[in-house]
Amino acid sequence: MQISVEKTSELSRKMTVSIPEEVVQEKMASRLKKLAREAKIDGFRPGKVPQHVVKKMFGERVRGEIAGDLIQTTYFEALQNQDLKPVGHPHIHPSDETEGFKYTAEFEVYPEISLEGIDHLEVVRPIATVEEVDVENMIAKLRAQKKEWHAVERDAQENDRITISFSGTSEGENFTDGKVENYQVEIGAKQMIPGFEENLLGLKAGTAKSFEVFFPEQYGNEKLAGKAAKFEVEVIQVEEPVLPETDEAFIKAYGIEEGSPDSFRKDVKANMERELEQALRGKLKNAVMDALYGKVPVAVPNTLLDQEVEVLMKPYLETAKRQKLNLEDLQLPRDVFEEQAKRRVALGLILGEVIQKNNIKLDTDRVRSTIEDLAKSYESPEDVVRWYFSDQSRLKDVQQMVLEDQTVEWLVAQAVVSDETVKFNDIMGNQNNKEL
Repeated sequence: MQISVEKTSELSRKMTVSIPEEVVQEKMASRLKKLAREAKIDGFRPGKVPQHVVKKMFGERVRGEIAGDLIQTTYFEALQNQDLKPVGHPHIHPSDETEGFKYTAEFEVYPEISLEGIDHLEVVRPIATVEEVDVENMIAKLRAQKKEWHAVERDAQENDRITISFSGTSEGENFTDGKVENYQVEIGAKQMIPGFEENLLGLKAGTAKSFEVFFPEQYGNEKLAGKAAKFEVEVIQVEEPVLPETDEAFIKAYGIEEGSPDSFRKDVKANMERELEQALRGKLKNAVMDALYGKVPVAVPNTLLDQEVEVLMKPYLETAKRQKLNLEDLQLPRDVFEEQAKRRVALGLILGEVIQKNNIKLDTDRVRSTIEDLAKSYESPEDVVRWYFSDQSRLKDVQQMVLEDQTVEWLVAQAVVSDETVKFNDIMGNQNNKEL
C-alpha cells in the first residue's frame, strides 16, 4: 500500500491510497472461488461452474465489493501510518484506473494547539455579598409577584394596569385584524412598542384616544418595521396594584411553615447567597474563557463549525416548524450564529488540549455531589439522582460540565487573578449569559 498526503489548506488534507493489482487479484480469486462453489447457473452442476464463467458473470460486481472492503480496511491504517487525526467523515473518491486500486480521501484534521502563556492568563474575579438592602429588594419583588389588582376611578398612572380595546393602522392598512378587545397593559412593563404605554397615562375608564407612534427598525414583522402606526384606543378599566403584607399567610406560601418573618428573611437570604455563588462562578468562568480565547489562537475546522451552527440553530428551526414558518421568516441567517459557534468550538478544542496536557481527571465524587445539588429543588431528590445515573447520555452531560469546571479551576490557579468588588445587582441583574 502506498500513501501520499497533500495539504490543501491549513486543516484540509487530500490523502491518496494506492493498492497493487496483485492484492486486488488475490482477493478477487478468493471471492470468485467461493462464488463458484455456491453459484447456481443453468447448464452447470452446483460447484462445477468454471472459474472463467464465474469471473465473466460476477467479476465487475466482485471488484466493486472488494474496492469497498479495501477502503474500509485501509483508510484507518493509512491515517495511523501518517499520524493523521481526521475531523468527521471523509469524502472518498475511488479512481477509475484499471490496474490496481486507488482512491483519494479528503478530510479536515484537528488543529495543533499551543498552550504557551496560559499559565499567565489575566483574569478579573468579581466579589460580591448579599447585603440587607438586597434582601429588602428581593422581598419587595416577591410581594410584587403576588400583587392584586383593584379597580380605581382615576386617571391611569405608572405601574397601573389598564384594560383597553384598540385598533392599529399603518399606511392605511389595519394590522390588528379589526379591533383587539379587552387587552390588558401594565403601564411601565414595556410589553408594547415604544411610546404606546406612555400614551395611556392620564386616561380613565370610558375615555378614548388616538395617537401615533413608530414601530422599531428591528421589529419582527418586516412590513411594519420602522413604520408609523396610528392607534385608536378605548379605555375599559383602570386598576392599581395592591401588594400583600408579609404576614404569616404570605410567608407560609413560600414554604416557611412557622410563618416567622426572621425565618423568612434568613431563607430568602440563603437562597440569594446560593444564586449569587453560582452567578459569581459563572462570571469567573466567562472571564477565564474570554482570556483563554484571546490568548490561544486556534484554527477551527469547518466540519465542527457547521455542526455547532446546526446545534445553535436547532431551537429556532423547531420554533419555526411549530409555527409553520420557514427559517427565513424568522430573519435568522446562518452568519448570525457563526461567531458564537466558532467561539464554542475553539474553546472546546483548547479545553480538551488543557485537559490532556495536564492530565486533569474527572472527579467522580464531584459528579455525584453536583447531581445531588441539582436534585435538591425537586420533591423526590432520590428519584432525580437515580434518573441521572440510569441514563449514560444524561450522566455524560453532567460529567462534561464537572470536568469543564475542574479545568476552569485549574486555569484560575495558574492565572494572574485580580479581585473586583461589585454589588449584588451588578451580578444578578446583568448576568453574562455568554456560553462556551
